Amino acid sequence: MTISLAIIIVLGVGVTFLIVFLVKSMAAPRRVEALEAFIKRGKTQAVIKAAKAITAREPKNAEAHYWLGTAYHLENRDELALMEFKSVNQIGISGKNIPEVPFRELMGRLFIRHNQKEEALKEYLLLIKLMPNRADYYYEAGKLFSERNRTDMAENYLKKAASLAPRDGKIHYELGVMLYRDKKAKEAKAALERALKFQSDNAQIHFYLGKIQKDVKNYQDAAASFEKAARDAQFRIRALVERGGCFMALNAPERAIPDLERAVGAITDEDSGDSLYARYFLGLCYEKTRAVDKAVSQWEKIYERKKNFRDVGEKLAQYQELRTDDNMKDYLTCGQGEFMELCKAVAERKMDLRVQGSKAIGEGCEFTAVENDSAKWRNARKIPRLIRFYRSPDSVDEPKIRSVLDDAKAQNISRTAVVTSAGFSRAALDYANSRPVELFGKEKLQELLQGVNRDAAAGRT
Repeated sequence: MTISLAIIIVLGVGVTFLIVFLVKSMAAPRRVEALEAFIKRGKTQAVIKAAKAITAREPKNAEAHYWLGTAYHLENRDELALMEFKSVNQIGISGKNIPEVPFRELMGRLFIRHNQKEEALKEYLLLIKLMPNRADYYYEAGKLFSERNRTDMAENYLKKAASLAPRDGKIHYELGVMLYRDKKAKEAKAALERALKFQSDNAQIHFYLGKIQKDVKNYQDAAASFEKAARDAQFRIRALVERGGCFMALNAPERAIPDLERAVGAITDEDSGDSLYARYFLGLCYEKTRAVDKAVSQWEKIYERKKNFRDVGEKLAQYQELRTDDNMKDYLTCGQGEFMELCKAVAERKMDLRVQGSKAIGEGCEFTAVENDSAKWRNARKIPRLIRFYRSPDSVDEPKIRSVLDDAKAQNISRTAVVTSAGFSRAALDYANSRPVELFGKEKLQELLQGVNRDAAAGRT
């Protein structure tokens, strides 16, 4: 009985150890062949534990590194996954039980995600050799070549992708954008229009079509494209700024203002380039429509963020007098009718002239006048004058001086004057130096406006 009991005890202990061994084997596989089965069952932690043990014993075991990397990837630990996959690449997969195509696909995606574009390109070029009829591999390689400014290679690969998958809108879009950046507008337009057939709601396609249309001065179609692009939040500000720019190019700032105001209203990052341009162009349109206070407000917001942005510093300096000089503010901001009355008052009260005719011109007004009746000139022939007032934010250039002299000559008028709230270009000053035209810049205009306000000009005082 004692011997039998001892045998039973020994057998019991042995069975116990066997059971423990089997349970441990099931819980944490010790052989590489078991790792794939555990991956399929979603037991990633068991794979990680076992694969780490295997690679510790066998650092050159490519299959263990591969399944370890796969488990990390399934747990969204992609940095660790990429490290393991790099080890697989260094060891080599020839003759190993590693599915090469899925492995290289995942490697390519991870390299892109971690901004290792050169390594990603190598993977996609290898995939093309393995699977030469897969459009997506050519597509990814084409994008990567484009990012390296290898437009020749990018074009070849993207065109090959498009030929293999002619109904894939994203391929035609990528090809169109690349061709646009390579200044091949006609080909780019064709590719983007093909993309639009398959992705009609893609805001990016509408945006780049708008850019192409705008470049060839097809502003109406461009504005329609940008309106569609603006439906996407990601492109809203940029598209609305471009749409506003179309109306500015058509010299219709009043049509541009609503779009630019929408762009400013959509700003979430005041420091972004799109935000700065939205405010800048809105300021220009306000300036053109005489809402100078609103223009200054936009430029001040830009100046707070980026003092050297374009000419905002100059713009603010130019309109500094609005805060201290009400007369100049009236001159710059009043409506066209009041503006003409104000200028007429300047001509009559400050220049001692009698206005005989007047008309509005593009950015100002024009008067024909003669000297006032006085004791000195009562018996003398009155000399006619042609006077132009400008309130454009731009300096008066030589062509405008030439124009007033030519118009005066056509009317048999020998003396002229040009008055501006801005200044005169160097070429304009040189041209006027030896000709019968008197120039009044901003400082002289401020003197002329003293004591002549809108009420007096309109005959209300």
